[in-house]
This record gives sequence, structure tokens and C-alpha cells, in this order.
Amino acid sequence: MRILHTADWHIGQTLNGWSRDAEHALWLEQLAGVLAEEEIDVLLVAGDVFDGINPSGEAQRLLYSALRRFRDVRPRLVTVMIAGNHDPAGRLEAPRAILESLDVHVVGSLRRHGTAVDAAAHVIDLPDASGAVAAHVCAVPFLRAADLPGLRFEAGEDRGSPVVAAARALHMELAEAARAIAGPRPLIALGHLHCQGGTESEGAERRILIGGEHAVPPDIFPAAFDYVALGHLHRPQSLDGGRVRYAGSCFPLSAAEAGYDHGVTVLELKDGRLEPRHRPLPRPAGMLRLPARGALAIEDLERALEALALDPDLAPGLRPFVQLELEATAPAPVLIARAETALAARPLRPAGLRVRRAEAAPEAPPPVSLQDTSPEELFRKAFEKTNGQPPGAAHVAAFRDAASEV
Repeated sequence: MRILHTADWHIGQTLNGWSRDAEHALWLEQLAGVLAEEEIDVLLVAGDVFDGINPSGEAQRLLYSALRRFRDVRPRLVTVMIAGNHDPAGRLEAPRAILESLDVHVVGSLRRHGTAVDAAAHVIDLPDASGAVAAHVCAVPFLRAADLPGLRFEAGEDRGSPVVAAARALHMELAEAARAIAGPRPLIALGHLHCQGGTESEGAERRILIGGEHAVPPDIFPAAFDYVALGHLHRPQSLDGGRVRYAGSCFPLSAAEAGYDHGVTVLELKDGRLEPRHRPLPRPAGMLRLPARGALAIEDLERALEALALDPDLAPGLRPFVQLELEATAPAPVLIARAETALAARPLRPAGLRVRRAEAAPEAPPPVSLQDTSPEELFRKAFEKTNGQPPGAAHVAAFRDAASEV
């Protein structure tokens, strides 16, 4: 049995005013190819399917066309999808009756019977290629304060984080109910949140959780979960010895993610164990930075653009993005105007343009007065400057012996 863990598709995103629809269409077609090539039985989508709570008609068409396409290449495919903090939970769940006819299960919000979580609505059977149930997934969407009725904030008391305590209690309740349903079969948790220890990209993921806290420890997921498939952080990464994993976003959603190894995670069920494997995917469009480090003088911009060897025949929606960092050698409006003119003549999409002022050189320390400084103090400073650490007792003793002979 093979399961594909994906997350953070962000369909409908724009970057600096540029639509990403063409990139998403190409990436979703690549994903269909992975489903076929890897012979995937289950597709997991760990939230942020859409980029905003009011997705465009084109964004919705891309999603539903892709789900139909996935069933064409894998007729028995089961898809489980949860809402992230970017998603319109109700809208994502609205076509549930139609989607379930395609074996697409959507969980947009936490469901309860009275005060108890409705575990049956969150625990989904995962069949293998033969149709036999081989594993289960407990699908938990992005949690909000209303989802944690035990959440209490008591002023003046230091009892640890009430957010963490409430989230841990909820996941324990779900884990116990899910394990009772799954029995000895592997159990996966599907979630969308920020775990402590995870690396976030600058300005990409919203640092929010419940009660103003933005991260929870990985151990809120009890050991009953054999694998925790998460979304929210865009860099593919593993925590808790590999049991907790972020699949990462589909492709760079900002220039800050240009260095990420984007892809998907293939989970293979062998002898009752889930073994994850990262599978990189090519980017539909490039994400460049000029220069690679530091800032560029405006006089060098044309030469740097020529060196990119750009393809003039690329469709506008698949042209590479470029993040430009310029040295502040002239007033910013002048530099920006010159840069925009140069970029407009190339098959590029500006992702951002920043003028960076040179950092002021640190002030030199006041000159040392030899009259006020002992020879031994000078020796200690010179030794530390040369060796990166202060002299040991033996060094000081040797200096004193030498100084006594002068």
C-alpha cells in the first residue's frame, strides 16, 4: 500500500500581482503523473488547499478538475483533504456529497456530538490495492478557539500553556477513539498547525494558532498515531524522529522559499510499518534572486539579466520570478524606475524589488593607551585575537617568564 502526503497547495495564489494559475495547472498534472508512477492508493492533502477564503472560479475549477483527473489515472484512489487556516472550511465541505462519490473525503471543521468529538466523522478507512482496509487516517482540520471548549485563560497563574493543554487533550481524545476503530492497523493523523522545532519561511506562513500562540510541541500527538502528516510549514521537514512530517508546499510561494527542496512524501506500508520517502518535483516556474547574495549595483543589472539565458517562448504564466536586491547608489525611485524598465524587456515576472542601503561600518574602538595598559593585558588581547580564545595558564606563565628577563 502506498500513500502520498501533500500539503499547502494554495491554489489561487498571486505573487506580487502575478497569477499562479498556470503553475498550479502544471503542478497538478505532475501530481497526477506521480500518482500513476508510484501506484498510489491514498492521497492526503494536509490543508491550505486554497490560498484564501474566497477562491476564484478558476481556482475551484483547477481543484475539482484535478480531483477528477486523479481518479482517471488511479480509478480506486481515495483522497482525504482537510481545511487549513487559509481555506474556507464551509465552502470546501459544501460539495461533500458529490466528492464522496469520487472517494474524496473532506473535513473542513471539527465535528462533535454534544461535548464529545464525533470520531466517526474524522476517522477514515484507507483501503489497499485489493480494496481491503489496511490503515486509517484521523483527519483534524486547522483548529480554532471554538474547537477547544476546555480552553481557559486564567490570569496570574503559571500552569503552562492553556492552548497546548487543550490541544493535547483533544488529540488524546481523538487518538483513543481512532485507535479503537483502527485496532492493530496503522493509524495516521492528518493535521494543519505549527509544531515547535519546525522551520518556517520568512513571511510565508501565518504565525497564528489559538489564543495568540503559534506553535505546539510535537508530543501533542499521542504515540497511538504511527505517522503524523502535517501541513502549514512550507519547507519539507521531519520532527520527533521522523514520526511527524511536513510535506511542504507545492512549489515556492515566495522568494523566501527559493532554496527549498519542494516535493511530496511517499509513504509505503511494509510489514505494518509506514516508511516515508521524500520525492522532489520540478518547479513549474523558476524562482530567481539577483544577485544570489548581497545586493547588485544598477550598472550591473543588464549584464546579470543577460547571463540568465531566459526562454522568450515561455508562456507568460510560466515565466520565472525574480527577486531583485539593489545597492542604494542613487535615490530609490530612480533605481526602481531603471530596474523596472530593464525587467519589462525580459520574459520575467518581478517577485519583489528592494533597495538596500550599505550597512554602516562599526565604529572603531578608541585607541589603546600604552601608558594605561600593562604588557600582560596587551599579550592577553593579542593572543585572543590571533587564536580565538584567551591564553591558558601555561601561556600566561611563559609570558611572565619572558617578561621578567626583559
